Amino acid sequence: MITKHTDDFSLLDFSEGETLLIDKPPQWTSFKVVYKIKKAINIRRVGHTGTLDPLATGLLIILTGKSTKKMLEFQNLDKTYEGIITLGKTSPSMDTETEITENDVPEDLTEEKILSVRDRFLGEIVQVPPMYSALKVKGQKLYHLARKGKVVKREPRRVYISKFEIKKIDLPDIHFEIRCSKGTYIRVIANDFGEKLGCGAVLSSLRRTEIGDYNVNDALRVKELIQKVGSMPQLEKK
Repeated sequence: MITKHTDDFSLLDFSEGETLLIDKPPQWTSFKVVYKIKKAINIRRVGHTGTLDPLATGLLIILTGKSTKKMLEFQNLDKTYEGIITLGKTSPSMDTETEITENDVPEDLTEEKILSVRDRFLGEIVQVPPMYSALKVKGQKLYHLARKGKVVKREPRRVYISKFEIKKIDLPDIHFEIRCSKGTYIRVIANDFGEKLGCGAVLSSLRRTEIGDYNVNDALRVKELIQKVGSMPQLEKK
């Protein structure tokens, strides 16, 4: 396991298989993180265990070499996120990546009402995956279709929300922490939350803090990893 606490990189064998905890920066795709690491360590077999949207930050688990065989093991772990739901806004992507439409937030909206709606998301819920997602339908990623203005049918899926804590209410912003099963779209929760309050909402901030028992506080930034790898002996491509 490679974390920010790993001191001796000379003992690592990326081709045999390593697990890296990475703190993804904003505006980067998960693919870009993999590309940068693959180029730095000079190993062909590198992959991540769960996509983060470009605007999101936080924990990515990267597997190299023979460790990529453990991909499913990590993908099945629960995830924890912190973020902000902003009421009174909607967008096609359900976040701030696409054009925002403004709506009025009810003046009589109370904390009690917000918590009551929150409770409806706890336990098993059904989600329809967003068009702006990496999910494939007939071999095509949905976000490619969405950017062309196309909408296709998506099958609902069941996910499980084990924790949904409202950390702070500072309208129109609702700060939250969510613990959920694999395949959960936090953007859809934000969108559906706004619909239930009658004013719409977008996900305006998202950070993944945990995957299973792995924590972003132990993760390396990509630049830190590249600097550490740069001090290693020349790697052979495998």
